[in-house]
Amino acid sequence: MGRVLFSIVLYCSLVLLFDPSFSLPLCSDSTATFTLNTTLEFCPYNGSVCCNSTEDLQLQKQYHAMNISDPSCASVVKSILCARCDPFSAKLFTVDSTPRPVPVLCNSTVSANSSQSNQAATNFCSSVWDTCQNVSFLNSPFAPSLKGQVGVPLDSNASKLTQYWQSETDFCNAFGGASGDGSVCFGGQPVTLNNTGTPSPPHGLCLEKIGNGSYLNMVAHPDGSNRAFFSNQPGKIWMATIPRQGAGGALELDESNPFVDLTDEVYFDTIFGMMGMAFHPNFSQNGRFFASFTCDKVRWQGCTGRCSCNSDVNCDPSKLGPDNGAQPCQHQIVVAEYTVNGTSSQPSLATSAKPTEVRRIFTMGLPFTSHHGGQILFGPADGYLYIMTGDGGGRGDPYNFAQNKKSLLGKIMRLDVNSIPSTEEIDKLGLWGNYSIPNGNPYKEDTGLQPEIWAYGLRNPWRCSFDSERPSYFMCGDVGENTYEEVDIITKNGNYGWRVYEGPNSFSPPDSPSRNTSPNSISPILPVMGYYHSDVNKKEGSASITAGYFYRSMSDPCMYGRYLYADLYATALWAGTETPENSGNFTTNKIPFSCAADSPIPCSSIHGSSLPTLGYIYSFGEDNSKDIFILASSGVYRVVSPSRCNYTCSKENVTVVVSPGPSPSKSHASHLSDPYNSLVLMFSTLLLLLLGFL
Repeated sequence: MGRVLFSIVLYCSLVLLFDPSFSLPLCSDSTATFTLNTTLEFCPYNGSVCCNSTEDLQLQKQYHAMNISDPSCASVVKSILCARCDPFSAKLFTVDSTPRPVPVLCNSTVSANSSQSNQAATNFCSSVWDTCQNVSFLNSPFAPSLKGQVGVPLDSNASKLTQYWQSETDFCNAFGGASGDGSVCFGGQPVTLNNTGTPSPPHGLCLEKIGNGSYLNMVAHPDGSNRAFFSNQPGKIWMATIPRQGAGGALELDESNPFVDLTDEVYFDTIFGMMGMAFHPNFSQNGRFFASFTCDKVRWQGCTGRCSCNSDVNCDPSKLGPDNGAQPCQHQIVVAEYTVNGTSSQPSLATSAKPTEVRRIFTMGLPFTSHHGGQILFGPADGYLYIMTGDGGGRGDPYNFAQNKKSLLGKIMRLDVNSIPSTEEIDKLGLWGNYSIPNGNPYKEDTGLQPEIWAYGLRNPWRCSFDSERPSYFMCGDVGENTYEEVDIITKNGNYGWRVYEGPNSFSPPDSPSRNTSPNSISPILPVMGYYHSDVNKKEGSASITAGYFYRSMSDPCMYGRYLYADLYATALWAGTETPENSGNFTTNKIPFSCAADSPIPCSSIHGSSLPTLGYIYSFGEDNSKDIFILASSGVYRVVSPSRCNYTCSKENVTVVVSPGPSPSKSHASHLSDPYNSLVLMFSTLLLLLLGFL
C-alpha cells in the first residue's frame, strides 16, 4: 500500500514540476497557419503566417484610422497590430481561454524554461508605455472596458495611455506577461523560438515479439488496465491482456473467442475490411464502442447509403464505369455503434459484445475501390469522433474530391455521436447518418459545404494519433501517389494540399473530368515529416507510410518525445525530433531496429540482414502504460529497453522508475531531463520521509 501511495504522490509531484502546456503555431481563430510566397504589404510577415492580403489591408486601415501623430509610437502600435499575423497569435492573443485585444507584451526577462528567443528578454511593455504614454490616438486598443477589464470601450475617443492607466505598473499588469515554459510574449518583432540544436538520434529501437496474430488496429482498454482491444481486417475484435515487460509472457488473447464478430457485415478483400475501431471515452460506464468498415451492397442488404459521387460535386456515377469489377458505390464506408453484452453496472467487466448495430452513425458510397482511409478515434480534449477518409481512389484523384469542400472524400471529419438529431433534422441538414455537428466545426454554418469537415486535402490518411501529453498535436500520415509519403499536424480547417501538392512538391494530375485547383488559390499546410519513395526502395520506388505515435513510455528514455513512424514494407523506421520543442519543426532520422534475444516469442530475421522479419507494418498501437506496439503481418511487437538489444542509451540507467499501481495511468517520469534529476530525487527523498510519518 505504501509503495502504491508513494507512486501516486510522486506522480502528482512530477505533474507539478512538468507543466504539459505548450506553444504551437496556431492562429487566434484556432485555424492553422498558412504559407505565403511573398511578404505582406503592410505587416512585415512572410512564410508561415496567420494573415492573408485582405486581412493585412484591414490592419492597415485600422492603423491609419488611429491617426497617431508621433512616428515612434506609430511604429510600436503598428507592430502590435500586426501581431495578428504572427504564427503564434493564438497564444499571444488568448490567456486562460480569454481573448485579448492586444498580444501579451513581454515585460520581464525570459525564464529558464522558456523556448522563446532572446527577443523576449526585452521589457517591451515598458518601452510601449515610455513611447506612447503621452501620445493621443483614436480607437485605442489599450483602453479598459466599462467593466474594468482589458478591452476596447464602447466610446473610443482620442486618448493617451495616461488617461486610462495610472502608472506603467498598472498598464503592464493588464497587458504584459513573461515568456515561460509553454507560453510566448510579443517583443515588437515576429515570435521566434530558440534552436538549441537537434538531439542525437537513438542508437536503435529494440523490439520484443509478444504475439503471432496479424491485426490492423489496437486500442487500449478505457478502464486504464493492462488490457487492450485488437481487431483484424476481416472484422473480428478481441480483448487481450498485455504482459508486463520483463516477465517473459506473451499476449493473452484467445483467437477462438473474439470480443465481437462482425464478419457478416464487413466486406473483406485486399483493400477492404474493418479499418478502425474506437471506444467511447465513457465506455467503462456506458459500454458504447464503434467500428469502421467497408461493406458490399451486393452481399449485404444492410449496406445502403448515399453515393459520394453525386451532382453536388459534379460527379455522375453512371459515367464512372466499373472499377476492378465493382460498380460505383457498390462498396460503402460504414461507421456503426455497438454495445457490450449483459446488463452489468460495470460495462468495463464485459468480455463480449452484441454483433447487432445499436445505431448506424455514418454511411457513404465509394466511387472507386481504393483510398478509403477508415480510421476512427475520439479526440481526448473534446470527446468528439474523428473519421479519416481517403480521396476515394482513381489515379490523381480525378474528380478533385480532396479539395472540394462539398465532398467528404479526402477529409478528416469531426462528429458529435452523443447528441443524435431526429430523422427530420437529419434530412433537413443533409447529414450522412445519426450524429450532430459539433460547435466549432469550420463549415457548420455554411449550408453549401459539408459541415462534418474538420480538415481536408488528404489523399489517404493511414493512421492518426493524438499526442497523449499534448492533445492539440493531432498527427496523421498521408499515403503519397508517386514520390512522397508525409506526416502532417492536423489543425482545424487545415488544407493539406492534395491533389495540388504531393507532400512538399507540386503535383500535376492527369487528365480528369474535374477542374484543377490553382496552386495560387490555396494555402496548403506542408508536411512536418516524410520521406521519398526512393529512400526506401531505390529499384521499385514503392512505399506507403504507416504513421505512429509520439513515444511517451519510460521503457526507452532515449526515444521519449520523438514521433515514431514506418514504411509498410518494414524496411525502415523513423524517429522525428522536434527542435525546439513545441515549435512544429521536426528533423527525422532513420533508426536501426532489432529484436531482443530474450523475446518471449523468438523473432526470425530477414535473410542476409539483421532486421527482424516483420513482414508488413500495418499499424502502431499504444497501451495504457504508453508503451508502443507495432502491428505487423508477422505478429505483435513491443518497443522495450534498448539495452536488451545492446543499444546504448545514456538515460536508461538514470531514469527514475515509478512503480505502477494496479491500473497504469499516464507517467511523466521518463520525461525527466538531466537538469531536473537532482530535483526529482530530492522530492522523492522528502516524500519518503513524509510517508514515514503518516
